[in-house]
Amino acid sequence: MTYRVRNIGIAVALALVAALLTTFYVSNYRRHVQRQQAATPVLVAVRDIPAGTPGTAIAAGHFVAVRNVVEKNRVPGAFTAPEQLTRLVATQQIFEGEQVSTRRFGTVQQTGIRSQLTGTLRGFEVDGDQNQMLAGVLKAGDHVDLVAALKRGSNSDPLSRVVLRNLKVLQAPQTPAVGTKLTGAGQDYNAILALTDSQSQKFQLVLSKAGDSGGSGGTAWHLALRPPLKDDDSPDHLDSVNTVLGDGIPFAQRAKFLGD
Repeated sequence: MTYRVRNIGIAVALALVAALLTTFYVSNYRRHVQRQQAATPVLVAVRDIPAGTPGTAIAAGHFVAVRNVVEKNRVPGAFTAPEQLTRLVATQQIFEGEQVSTRRFGTVQQTGIRSQLTGTLRGFEVDGDQNQMLAGVLKAGDHVDLVAALKRGSNSDPLSRVVLRNLKVLQAPQTPAVGTKLTGAGQDYNAILALTDSQSQKFQLVLSKAGDSGGSGGTAWHLALRPPLKDDDSPDHLDSVNTVLGDGIPFAQRAKFLGD
């Protein structure tokens, strides 16, 4: 009798354990299904986002909107707020209606200078000697002016002016090797600047007139480093031999020597 009671007790206990496990499984499954059906916010592209678009432009330019989707349809790594994009750059094109996720983004460092080019900006590579390029001084992120002296004809005197202002340096020239002469003779240095398409035309014209190493073709040019803070610009003007020699000189002397 004792043996039968013991077996019955074991069977009842096992049945209770099975019932508890079944209840636990059903309850967990129900919660899992509910979570899968619950709405969760994600960022969705409301228009196509080209590769290379900065996250700041996406967040501020009405490229995305927050939409609710069921959890099971949420893409892994999907963003939930535009502010999460501000320090990132789109590395692949994102199409309208697509969830915006980490798999299509990278950091600015990973994408290089392309992330800094938007709208009419272009990456423009320029070569010159050590003095022209401020090699060893210029750093990425600096801003420079292009100063040039151009002749209007082969027999004319050159006229000098600041041709372009406030150009951002995207890639600085290499640092001269130790012991390199200041003139950098025989050695070219190059940098990549951010110019608008219109500015690149002016810069190209200056370079086309420059000849070898600036000057032999009637043109000399150089980059001038701007202050990092509180920079300002003098009024635009042309300088000639007469203005250089005559500035600050009494009128009588200018008239005598310069023909004013």
